[in-house]
Amino acid sequence: GLVVRGYVSRIDGSVQPYGLVIPASYRTDSADPFRLDLWFHGRGETLSEVNFLDQRGKQVGVFAPSNGIVLHPYGRYSNANKFAGEIDVLEAIDSVKQRYRIDPDRIVARGFSMGGASAWHLAVHYPGRWAAANPGAGFSETPDFLRTFQQEELNPTWWERKLWHWYDCTDWAGNLFHCPTVAYSGELDRQKQAADIMAVAAAREGIELVHVVGPETAHKYHPDAARDVESRVTELARLGRERVPPVIDFKTYTLRYNKVRWLTIDGLGEHWEPARVSARLQDGRISLTTENVTALTVEFEPGECPFRRTPEIEIESFVNGVRSKHLISELPADVASAGGGLRSDRSARWSLALVGDQWQFGSMPTSELRKRHGLQGPIDDAFMDSFVFVRPTGKCASQMVDDWTQAEMQRAIEHWRRHFRGHPRVKDDRDVTDEDIATMNLVLWGDAAANQVLAKIAERLPIRSSGDSLSVGTQSFGSEHHVPILVYPNPLNPERYVVLNSSFTFREFAYLNNARQVAKLPDWAVIDVRTPANSLWPGKVVAADFFDERWQLKPFRAAKP
Repeated sequence: GLVVRGYVSRIDGSVQPYGLVIPASYRTDSADPFRLDLWFHGRGETLSEVNFLDQRGKQVGVFAPSNGIVLHPYGRYSNANKFAGEIDVLEAIDSVKQRYRIDPDRIVARGFSMGGASAWHLAVHYPGRWAAANPGAGFSETPDFLRTFQQEELNPTWWERKLWHWYDCTDWAGNLFHCPTVAYSGELDRQKQAADIMAVAAAREGIELVHVVGPETAHKYHPDAARDVESRVTELARLGRERVPPVIDFKTYTLRYNKVRWLTIDGLGEHWEPARVSARLQDGRISLTTENVTALTVEFEPGECPFRRTPEIEIESFVNGVRSKHLISELPADVASAGGGLRSDRSARWSLALVGDQWQFGSMPTSELRKRHGLQGPIDDAFMDSFVFVRPTGKCASQMVDDWTQAEMQRAIEHWRRHFRGHPRVKDDRDVTDEDIATMNLVLWGDAAANQVLAKIAERLPIRSSGDSLSVGTQSFGSEHHVPILVYPNPLNPERYVVLNSSFTFREFAYLNNARQVAKLPDWAVIDVRTPANSLWPGKVVAADFFDERWQLKPFRAAKP
C-alpha cells in the first residue's frame, strides 16, 4: 500500500518526507531482498510538504512493479534533485534500507518532466549505484535547453561556463556505459529535447541511446510506450548492476563524483577540466589509462577480487601536458603492512599517487591541504552536508559592509527555507562549540571585527583584510565597500569547510526555471557592495576564481566586465 515516512537530514537537522509504494508481495521475513525504484517528481510551485504528503497518501504513481518497492523522494521541493535535493535522494535511500529489505544491486533511478532531469543527472554522476535509469522528458543541460524553451541566449562568465560542467549531463554521457538507460519522450513533447541532445552526446562516446517515443503524445506517458519501458526496465532490474565489471570507463570534472564500482579517483590535475580513467582487468594485470588524474584507488569488496596474487599495474597517464607510462609489479612491504594488497576474504585495495612524474603505491600525502572528495569546492558544495550559519555579534568595520552582511544573512535564512525546505541552523559567534567545529561546515557572516570565529582564523585564510584593504594575492580592494565570499578548509578543522558570507549561489531569477539553477560562483569572489544585490548577483563581482588543487590562489584573473 501507500506509506509516508521521513528522516532527519544531516544537512540542517530538518525532517524530510518521502513516500513509498509497498507491493502486496512484500514480507518482512522474505528470504530475498526487493527491487527499489526511485521516482522523481515533476515541478510544482505549490508542492509544499503537506501537499506532497497528501499526494503520496492517495496516488500510486506512473509505475508500481508488483515485485518492487517504489520510493518517491520529496527532494526538498522543486530543484530537480540538485544540491541539497541530490543529498535528499541518498539520505532517503539510506532511510528505506534501514526499514525494508532492499537489494542494493536492483535500485532503479526514474522520473518524468523535472523528475526526468533528476534521473539524467543521477545516472551520469552515480553510474555505479543503479541497476538502470529511466529518465522521461525534463532537461539534461542548461544552455541548449534555455535556448530552446526560453529563447534565452546565455552570456556566462568564464567561471559560470566551467561550473555548467557540474550538472550538464551531456558532458558526462560516457558514464552511461555503466548505467543501463532507457529514455522516454512523447513525440510531440518539446522536452524531447533532453533525450535528443543526450543521444548526440552518447553517440560521441560510442553509445546508442535507447529512446522509447510515445507516438503523437505530448507531455505524458503513452500507454503502449509505458508498457514497453516497464518491460525493459524490469529486465534490467532482474539482471541487477554488474558488481565487478571487467572494464571501467569513467569521466568526471570534480571529486564530488569520483567513484564507479571498484575504481575511485582521489586526486585531479585541475578541477572543472575533464578527467577520465579507462581501466581493464585482464591476465593478472590491471591496465589503467588516465587523463587529468593524480591519485586513484582500486578496491574490491570481500569475495570480489578476481586475482589470486598481487597483479601488475600498468598505468599510462596524461596530466598537465605530461604523458607518462609505468609498470608496477611489486607491492612495497610498507604498503602491505598498512592494509594494502590481497586479503584472505578475497577483498583487496591498492592506492596509487603521482609523485613528481612517477606513479607510486600509496595515498596522497596528508600533511598538506589538497582538494579531495567532499572537500573540493565550490561554494555550493558546502551546503550539501551539515552546516551552521554563524551570526556576528559585533559590527563590521564598514557600515556599508555591515548593512550588506545583515541583509544577505537574513536573505540566506529565508531562501534556504523557501527553496530547500529546511530551517538552517543559526548560532551567534560566541555560542559556536568544539562539536560544531568538528561536525559542521561553518558559514561565517561579516568580517573579523564583527564575527569572533572569523577573527580567530582570518590570518589563516588566503583572502585577508588589513586596515582599509582587502588583499587577494597581489591585488587589493578597498575593504570599506568590498566583501570576500569564499569556501576553504576550516583552519580550525581542515576536515570541514569554512564559508564566508554566502549561502547557495543562484538567486531568484533562477527560481523561474530549473535549468537555471546552477552554481553561480566558484571557490571565491570579491563583491563590490556599492552595486546593490539583485535577483542574479549579491552585488558587483569584481574578481572570482577557483583555488588550485592545493587550495592556493591561482594567478589573478579579473572578473568579466
